[in-house]
Amino acid sequence: MEKLQDAHKYKLWKSKLEENQLSIKDIEEVHTRRNHKGEVLFSLVLLHATTPSGKKIPPLCLVKGEVVTVLVCLIDQETSEKYLLTVLQRRIAEGGITVEHPAGMVDMLKTPREIALQEVREETGLEIKDEQLKPLMSDKRLFPSTGTSDECMYFFYTELFLNKEEIDALDQKQTGVDGEDIQTRVFPFPEAHKRMNNTNCLLLNYLYLQEVEDWPLLKQIKL
Repeated sequence: MEKLQDAHKYKLWKSKLEENQLSIKDIEEVHTRRNHKGEVLFSLVLLHATTPSGKKIPPLCLVKGEVVTVLVCLIDQETSEKYLLTVLQRRIAEGGITVEHPAGMVDMLKTPREIALQEVREETGLEIKDEQLKPLMSDKRLFPSTGTSDECMYFFYTELFLNKEEIDALDQKQTGVDGEDIQTRVFPFPEAHKRMNNTNCLLLNYLYLQEVEDWPLLKQIKL
């Protein structure tokens, strides 16, 4: 079983604290969740540390490490209409079913890019090539909740030109590994955006449309 102190995500988090000149007195492990291989998935810790000015920093942190999220845009070859290939999972935030982009945690053995390709395959059944995967904001570490977690996001997207029959064939497939209960759903881009309540997914939609300069669709999407 992997010790928290040996986990890549823990070492990365601690190294960033030290880079920012925090004086660490102690890190108390409250609870750690591991996968079936015994590897650390995330850990709730209490950090006893002070800033360079000598002030205490809020102590509670959920150590999750780096995460990738991938926007899979399916473009109808005939009409150019854009669809999003999403995944449905029941989430603990409210206990309900959420509509999200494929996503997953990064480990020390693979790069964020490799994990992105893997997660799309495992969660949607779709094989995409490395050259089809495009990074967004690759030069900047993005944090969805800086006050309570070290979780750092890497965003990617891919555009696939398919006929309508091929697009429909990707809808409502049961997928997932290691006990995951996932179903794929294909929605027109504006509808998928409206169904999402995960802020990482919503941000990725905007970043993608800005990147490809699809201003008409950007004007259409609403929550």
